Amino acid sequence: MSRMEKRFPTKINMRRGKVDMTHGSGGRAMAQLIEELFAKHFDNELLAQGNDQAMFDAPKGRMVMSVDGHVVSPLFFPGGDIGSLSVHGTINDVAMSGAVPLYLSAGFILEEGYPLADLEKIVISMAKAAKDAGVPVVTGDTKVVERGKGDGVFITTTGIGVVPDGLDISGTNVRAGDAILISGHIGDHGVAIMSSRENLAFETQIISDSAALHGLVADMVAAVPEIHALRDPTRGGLAATLNEIAYQGEVGMKLFEENIPLRGEVDAACEFLGLDPLYVANEGKLVAFCPAAQAEKLLAVMRAHPLGADSAIIGEVLEDDMGFVTMETGFGGTRIVDWLAGEQLPRIC
Repeated sequence: MSRMEKRFPTKINMRRGKVDMTHGSGGRAMAQLIEELFAKHFDNELLAQGNDQAMFDAPKGRMVMSVDGHVVSPLFFPGGDIGSLSVHGTINDVAMSGAVPLYLSAGFILEEGYPLADLEKIVISMAKAAKDAGVPVVTGDTKVVERGKGDGVFITTTGIGVVPDGLDISGTNVRAGDAILISGHIGDHGVAIMSSRENLAFETQIISDSAALHGLVADMVAAVPEIHALRDPTRGGLAATLNEIAYQGEVGMKLFEENIPLRGEVDAACEFLGLDPLYVANEGKLVAFCPAAQAEKLLAVMRAHPLGADSAIIGEVLEDDMGFVTMETGFGGTRIVDWLAGEQLPRIC
């Protein structure tokens, strides 16, 4: 009999069992859930230390840390689920500084009564996403709330990484004359979530673009270290991201609508749902700002990567103390791309 079998003679019924309050009580049931679910699938040397923290050597360079809470609804959607999303989202936030992501932590808020079989699917998906990205989950926490006080599963992930010496990527570095690039089609994630939530059937299934972008970023900064800023356009979509950076850098921006990659089916779905694709969330795209002289070189590097094959130069940075973002439309007119007013699409990440 193994050490684990001696400690827990009866295994948790992952197929038919449900989360109950004892799974968050700090007792034997909680220890067993951690052993048979989280430790089993997230298995790595740092997690196996078994402490309330993970201890590791600090690498040379500046450290980066980011935290992200995930409350997406539904928990499973075309192209991913809350587990893989929680890994990708935090890795991307770390990577947008040009950092190499190193480790993740994960905090789970579970609702009493949630099926353990579905929880295991989420954990397996999360573990696979972390393994594929090479960024392990090394510490975590689990809490359980009463039935009706949650929504199945909420996950908070924290990521840390290291920025190589000499690299400085920030929205404050954006300058007039910079080119604006995006790594692919906008709106895929938000529309995939909404179509699942509303049980809408389109002729072509729209798949979330959820993906870890640190490999793409590494190629970009290696080829063009002069990149001024990177950002992943999640909540609020491309429009919110550009307005944030315009405010941060005290500049204006001009976009060219015809250059912005947008799938026909996503455009049609947005029209049907009454959404503006510029404000719809993405989870596997990034926006880059670099000197115009380096734009074509950066574009070629982005297009050479699988996650940047549909990259495009979509605009330019202008001198404008007011920080306006405008767009030249396909009809030759100009529109203001303002901050999002209200909540266009809640619970998308």
